[in-house]
Amino acid sequence: MENLEQITRLVCQVAREAGAYIRKERASFSVEKVERKHAHDYVSYVDKGSETFIVSKLREIVPEAGFITEEGTTKKEDGSAIRPQTSDLTWVVDPLDGTTNFIHGFAPYAVSIALCKGREIVVGVVYEIVSDECFYAWQGGGAWVNEAPLHVGTSEINDALLCLQLPYNSDAYKPVIKRLIDHFYGNVGSIRMIGSAAIALCYVAAGRLDAYAERYIGQWDYMAGALIVKEAGGRVTNYDGEDYFMEGDSVVATNGVVHQALQDAVRAVQDAC
Repeated sequence: MENLEQITRLVCQVAREAGAYIRKERASFSVEKVERKHAHDYVSYVDKGSETFIVSKLREIVPEAGFITEEGTTKKEDGSAIRPQTSDLTWVVDPLDGTTNFIHGFAPYAVSIALCKGREIVVGVVYEIVSDECFYAWQGGGAWVNEAPLHVGTSEINDALLCLQLPYNSDAYKPVIKRLIDHFYGNVGSIRMIGSAAIALCYVAAGRLDAYAERYIGQWDYMAGALIVKEAGGRVTNYDGEDYFMEGDSVVATNGVVHQALQDAVRAVQDAC
């Protein structure tokens, strides 16, 4: 495999080109072109077109890598992900993270691309389309946005700006999010919900948010952003506090300072529910 920095910069270009396609399509987009995958979970030809383009370009960068993609353009007929026989490299792609935001013309929404080697994330790129910000990191190379270095913030929990997202699985998560908001509202700086897991993670890396938590999300939602947080000096675990989160459906990402407080609250709320 080539130099990780070189691969990252090539992936940034792919993400920007996919973002340009999404930006162009948004100008003439109609909600009549939206499909419903599940309750309140949407997809459009833009998601699928972006994914097809991204996959074709990534195959040129690392031909031996397999794929995990949100819209399934690389799946076999039985629905399983295409994985190479002789490589432990896998691309994890969300062609349009924040589809509901995109449909409504509400920023942010993004392209998210990660490259994993076995149990490690080695490249992460998230391109926020509206603000034209490309967040990226490679293993051991730090975290960056448009060539500027990133570092997490230093706020304590009582001053922290938290992002507590609302996943599509509302029936299962509603009791948890209600208790989390009740626990933190009035006891932290404030709480936000922005509609894109990938961007929430990048904002933690940039110090714009101090922490983010969400469950019932896919690997494509969080994989790239998780590496960016870690390379920016933050911490990422799953809802059970485990540092290996790559095969799960939950993420707690913080500046490190507030991690224990958020982790304890998440665990207590899960136990209570």
